[in-house]
Amino acid sequence: VDSTEFDFELDGWARWDMPTDDYYDMVQFPEDYTGYDGAEVWNYIHNRICFSTSNQQQSAWKADFNKAVSGVHSMISAQIIRGIQDRIESEEDFSDDEQKWTDPAVEFKRRLSPSGETPLALENLYFCYMLLLSAVRAAKDRLLQDAGKDEAMDGAAADALRPVLSEALLEDADIQVASGKFVESAKQDKDSLWEARMRSRELQRIMNCVQCNKCRLHGKISMMGVSTALKVLIGGPSGKGADVTGLSRVELASMMVTLSKFSRAIETCRSLQDD
Repeated sequence: VDSTEFDFELDGWARWDMPTDDYYDMVQFPEDYTGYDGAEVWNYIHNRICFSTSNQQQSAWKADFNKAVSGVHSMISAQIIRGIQDRIESEEDFSDDEQKWTDPAVEFKRRLSPSGETPLALENLYFCYMLLLSAVRAAKDRLLQDAGKDEAMDGAAADALRPVLSEALLEDADIQVASGKFVESAKQDKDSLWEARMRSRELQRIMNCVQCNKCRLHGKISMMGVSTALKVLIGGPSGKGADVTGLSRVELASMMVTLSKFSRAIETCRSLQDD
């Protein structure tokens, strides 16, 4: 099925490799604490790929784009912290490469707390989560349609997907209002949206520079998931949402997997905030 959906779009929101017979189960091959330090990649992302928004009022949607990217950074930081936590709870030793970070509470305070290195990290995490929820809501009918087709989705995946799509959070009015402001701002500057598409593609390309195989895989999925959400929300003509019937299975799958990643990241943050 994926091979029939492959299409090359020069100025699209995402590009991905030609489909193969190799698939990874994200449950069996989950995120983990590897000890890899991606600081150089993230510095490049924030300083070279994100927008320079000196005039926040005129570039509100560009600032929101940057917040979404920072939200991905926060999500990955939460994954690292969760991995450290899991390693401690399983009484598994840290390798020499993993000795740099071994205390989840310390890492949460440094990476994600309002008093840490990035005071808005949690705010950015929730903002990007909100955009993903809004995009999934917009694509809900398409996802349910695929869940009813054996050739588009296997039974186990369909059974797991339907309860997610019935969650009340998808219909939360506050989430829709907030994401609506992002969409309206983008419509006012529709002639500049090509810059968002270009940056979305660059976010996925820069993941090739990650020198950890597992980190690279999950990073690519996360960046494609957020890029798909942006496409759904502002990727259509004149800044309107894209036609979700034209989304590929790869795009839909990456968006849903990324939504799950954010949900787990928020659970981790809440548990550490309660401690």
